[in-house]
Amino acid sequence: MTTNDGLHIRTCSLCEAMCGLEITVANDHVESIRPDKADVWSKGFICPKGASLGDLHHDPDRLRTPMIRRGDEWKESSWDEAFAEVERLLHPVIQEHGIDALAAYIGNPTAHNMSLARYAGAFVPLSGITQLYSAGTVDQWPKNVSSALLYGGMWTIPVPDIDRTQHLLMLGANPSASQGSLLAAPDIMGRLGAISSRGGKVVVVDPRRTATADQADEWIPIRPGTDAALLMAMVQVLFAEDRVRPGRLSEFITGIEDLRELAAPFTPDTVASTTGIPADTIRSLARELSDADPAVVYGRIGTCNQEFGTLASWLVDVINILTGNLDRPGGSMFSNPVVPSLACLRPPEFAEGFEFGRFRSRVRGAPEILGQFPVSCMAEEIAVPGAGQIKALITIAGNPAISAPDAGKLETALPELACMISLDNYLNETTRHAHVILPGVSPLEQPHCGDLIWNWATRNAAHYSPAVFPIGDDRPAEWEILLKLAGIVGGQKAAEVDIKVLDNLFFEGLVGALTTEPKCSIYGRDSSQIAAATDGCGPDRMTDFMIRIGPYGDGYGQDADGLNLDKLKTQTHGIDYGPLEPRLPDLLQTPSGKIEVTPKHITADLNRLQQRLERKNSGLLLVSRRHLRSNNSWMHNVERLVRGRDRCTLLIHPDDAASAGLADGALAMVRSEAGQLRVPVEVSDEMMQGVVSLPHGWGHDREGTKMSVAARHAGVNNNLLAPGAMVDVPSGNAIVNGIPVEVSAAA
Repeated sequence: MTTNDGLHIRTCSLCEAMCGLEITVANDHVESIRPDKADVWSKGFICPKGASLGDLHHDPDRLRTPMIRRGDEWKESSWDEAFAEVERLLHPVIQEHGIDALAAYIGNPTAHNMSLARYAGAFVPLSGITQLYSAGTVDQWPKNVSSALLYGGMWTIPVPDIDRTQHLLMLGANPSASQGSLLAAPDIMGRLGAISSRGGKVVVVDPRRTATADQADEWIPIRPGTDAALLMAMVQVLFAEDRVRPGRLSEFITGIEDLRELAAPFTPDTVASTTGIPADTIRSLARELSDADPAVVYGRIGTCNQEFGTLASWLVDVINILTGNLDRPGGSMFSNPVVPSLACLRPPEFAEGFEFGRFRSRVRGAPEILGQFPVSCMAEEIAVPGAGQIKALITIAGNPAISAPDAGKLETALPELACMISLDNYLNETTRHAHVILPGVSPLEQPHCGDLIWNWATRNAAHYSPAVFPIGDDRPAEWEILLKLAGIVGGQKAAEVDIKVLDNLFFEGLVGALTTEPKCSIYGRDSSQIAAATDGCGPDRMTDFMIRIGPYGDGYGQDADGLNLDKLKTQTHGIDYGPLEPRLPDLLQTPSGKIEVTPKHITADLNRLQQRLERKNSGLLLVSRRHLRSNNSWMHNVERLVRGRDRCTLLIHPDDAASAGLADGALAMVRSEAGQLRVPVEVSDEMMQGVVSLPHGWGHDREGTKMSVAARHAGVNNNLLAPGAMVDVPSGNAIVNGIPVEVSAAA
């Protein structure tokens, strides 16, 4: 028996459910993964993704050593050789063209990784990189924008208190597949069923009758991209029928009367033809929500990555505010995480409030939003010559060649880079263009203690999971790779980068900044003493610090019974501080100190929504979808998750299929202004007429990759159909739901 053999208690880090697992290891191999029934959070729930962690760890395609590309050939290298190659390639680019010629892309898996989640925030300032792109501008930037303006924090996102509500209205969300998104709770489908069982009601608004809609009490199909019109009409009904009752929120809200005037033109009769929802149904939605006690509206990714994503995201909160269901049990509440996230600290440049459009992209002139441009800008910034052209790119746990809109343009542009460095576990559709790949570790090779995701959890809880397998002394952890890269980008020779010095520099700067924050528990304290009193290095030290200054921490001596990392580690099955409690107005960080309900940056877009009401509906619209066994583009190389019937199909309503001359199983040609692709058809009345659906994250048919399972189940990349210039105006978020397409029989 080796030291790794035996039973390991672990938290799954693959999605927002964060389920507790029992992992049995024998002969250094994962023998079984079962749910941890003693876990204080998940209580024995598990989904297929959590059961696949062993497959991910043992995957023979997963990279374990650095790779250097010479022409079309790859060779394994030592870590010293790989970092020296990074220096050799990067330094000349920066010296000749400046730091603005280097961009970084941060992918979605970063949020699920203890090292990357904590040290991406260190890498960016320490490296000096200013051109930053992320998956955020594909899936959730509207919610960040609306939260920043309403509450004063881009991650101050309220969560539906589904365990205590009596009425849930859900838009653009399908937790039967996602297990929740910006809603962390295990076994969400069981919790939704419990709402109905206790006499409540669940209503799902979606162009597709999903498995979530099938279980709900009512399904209301809606034309893609019109959620904002529906919600604005509900606001109009609340005002017109004297149903606006914000309750205790009244004393710290501004803009209610302005909202009455803004909503007046959006009557149910006015928006009915646009949304495809009868006016009487819209009135019923508003009345039922107003009458239920308590009730909550929840909108997710389908409300974000559409034509009016910011308006829809804002209006979800607005209706919760108007009905008095914000910051109350059973309504929409704010968590109080045991481990506060660094991402939730407001950037210094926004200390006096959030501003947007402070600068614009070089080619398209897209305005900056929260420090980023739309990810679709990256292709043109690489391809178009001129001052400021991107010459080098660092990708961190991301696969934008599949996940970015207008993916065909990005695939064409990536080979033109003088230097591309990827921190990634696979040779995939993006990293095949890299010059150096620096492999990370498997989820089981590092400890895990979530932080950001707990910001939208339905309870205040925490776990710490030790690593199941060691990575060895000759291999750096991912946080060390990021610091090494930051030093090289900053001009140091690879061999001379001192990771410990950079780590201390960042940590001491963080401590110093927080001792000047009046609301922080260490405000006014000696930062050097606080830093000295925090043992260790890397993510563990940062986690200990955040726990200790958090709501349940010891405050560095202020509460002898308070929590620290050592105490959390003793709680094998996690620690639970109970359900969410009201946090307003103390949580607010807006310039006024109040909820600013009608921010001009958002309400200015109502003119565009008004114009949409005048536009006739025509043609087919494409929407995205995912499956319970899939997680964007990064779970398709696990055999147990992709086997079975083909899930990469075009779902189409029977009447639309007949009009296009298509039968079930036939090949269709799908065209948009961005591109075209051939895909098998699945005829189903679960689709609203006039709407078709393709899953996202597929398209693993590119040469030069090393993902054998994914290649056998390649599917098609629906982002080849997403026009890059189609974005939600206030946020710059990609529009990947509601894309106009033509569908015909493939030759």
